[in-house]
Amino acid sequence: MEWIFFLFPVPCSLFPVECLRLVTLQIQTVTFANIEAVIFDKDGTLEDSADFLRNLAQKRSRLIDAQIPGVGEPLLMAFGVTGDTLDPTGLMAVGSRPENEIAAAAYIAETGRGWLESLNIARRAFVDADQYLKSRPPSPLFVGCLETIKYLYDAGIKVGILSAAPTSQVQHFVTHHQLEPYIHLQMGVDAPSPTKPDPILFLNACEALGVHPSVTLMVGDAQGDIDMALAGGSGGCVGICWNRSNPQHPKGADVVISQLDEIKISV
Repeated sequence: MEWIFFLFPVPCSLFPVECLRLVTLQIQTVTFANIEAVIFDKDGTLEDSADFLRNLAQKRSRLIDAQIPGVGEPLLMAFGVTGDTLDPTGLMAVGSRPENEIAAAAYIAETGRGWLESLNIARRAFVDADQYLKSRPPSPLFVGCLETIKYLYDAGIKVGILSAAPTSQVQHFVTHHQLEPYIHLQMGVDAPSPTKPDPILFLNACEALGVHPSVTLMVGDAQGDIDMALAGGSGGCVGICWNRSNPQHPKGADVVISQLDEIKISV
């Protein structure tokens, strides 16, 4: 079956749905009526992973720099790491693993190496970095995430996670934080699948949940989350910038919040 996502709306008949309670959500001054599902991004939305991602970027860069001196610092900048700061809009924060590998390989290729050799060097460094950090404790949930997920689940809303991280990492995240009873979908990006902001990811997530995109809310901290959901015909887009005033991103969201507990069920 072939899908056309950009030009035509997807017929409701293609999304068989269960008889779910229709819920109205009130977020600040914005009302979202007849919502059946809420899909969350993981990194930066549910998981406070900035420290881990920064450390991972630094380890990858050092391993590559050990083989090709001089590449490490510009590569860190490409990842979006400056000192102890991770750019929430940068490659490491919002890009998939394949995208990060390609970026690293491009910097390696600039030294005169062939593309396949450059890609292999990058991939080996990424695998080695994973091994170095595998004993590191998992990143914590942001405060209030578990309560919000339970709150939505108890209201009869289907809850899903759609991340640019590999599916195995999403599953590990859900298991570690004991979210299995409340999460209906654990979905990541695995090569050679497209990554955010391709709307096919959002549409596939909705299909897996058994809900139509128009009754599904997307919550994410990155522009790719918002662009993906908008192109997929979502029922609404909620940007989150944890504990930040006057956030500059994400643009195009219906509302931007600083805490998940701003998501309220209207009664």
